[in-house]
Amino acid sequence: MSTWNIDTAARELLAAETERRDRGRLTDEWPELDLDTAYAVQSRLIELRAERGETVIGVKLGLTSEAKQRRMGVDAPLIAVLTDAMVLEPGATVPLDSLIHPRIEPEIAFVMREELAGPGVTAESALSAVATVHSAFEVIDSRFRDFSFALPDVVADNASASWFIIGSEGIAPDRIDLVGETVELSVRDDIVDTATGAAIQGHPAEALALAANELGRRGERIPAGAIVLAGAMTDAVPLEPDVPVTAAYSTLGSLTVVGTSESAEGAR
Repeated sequence: MSTWNIDTAARELLAAETERRDRGRLTDEWPELDLDTAYAVQSRLIELRAERGETVIGVKLGLTSEAKQRRMGVDAPLIAVLTDAMVLEPGATVPLDSLIHPRIEPEIAFVMREELAGPGVTAESALSAVATVHSAFEVIDSRFRDFSFALPDVVADNASASWFIIGSEGIAPDRIDLVGETVELSVRDDIVDTATGAAIQGHPAEALALAANELGRRGERIPAGAIVLAGAMTDAVPLEPDVPVTAAYSTLGSLTVVGTSESAEGAR
């Protein structure tokens, strides 16, 4: 008989992150963990984060590109939560000794001008609620061994959320071709992957609408001022000490991130 429930699963995932240890899949030990229950675990995990002083500042989408879905062996996007404790400023180093097995991926970020609430949100109406579009990096760090999980596992684990960086200079959404926006992902000086915004659900605004509609189904909404990470444009690459990773966008500029083995002040 399984001893797992929503609270024990959330506490275990938070403890694994805090203690910097990986584990096997929850679904192997708790076969009854379905997608709705996994989102309840995620919500409880965010409550536990709030209890230790974190503030919710946005949402993130995961597995929105075919590349990411193939890499992780799943076939659907998911939604997770961003808090202020996950923010790194452009130019900051990533404290690798607070992480388990970090990877980094280039994204497109939206900062919302207006509240967005589903159901019935379209890509067009979603984009009309956006103030600015930014380049972004997300550092992901699954609490599951070898990044091996089923969809309910990764949903419960808040979509492997760890740190994120968004470019300081935003651009109005009507001044950028989001579908055609390109990114070149480089490790050191070697380009390892390229993509366009079309990799994110065909159009990044489709991912934004998906988030608003899924949250609306749960009685939630995306507030004005929120940050939304639309999902990875390319597959993620490992983040290693002193190895620069750069995302060079055609319109949104460039971001470079370096990992360090020294703890950053305030690292989790």
